[in-house]
Amino acid sequence: MKTAFVAIAVIAAITASGAAQAKGCIKGAIVGGIAGHVAGHGKLGAVAGCVIGHHEAGKQDAAKANQKPSPGQPNSNL
Repeated sequence: MKTAFVAIAVIAAITASGAAQAKGCIKGAIVGGIAGHVAGHGKLGAVAGCVIGHHEAGKQDAAKANQKPSPGQPNSNL
């Protein structure tokens, strides 16, 4: 029961913030759900995978935003 409540709360928080904020969640939930199923905790694994996938997608987006253009590329930030 507690796991279901946590899963619903996390999914509601992510979907309330919009589809753009859910980046990485689906892929992470699938991988986490499979890993959790093997360990006997599929729902908890899916929730954790969603959170971790969302976090990793955010880190990748931040790294792309901070990337400096190489000398041969035009600067699109003008």
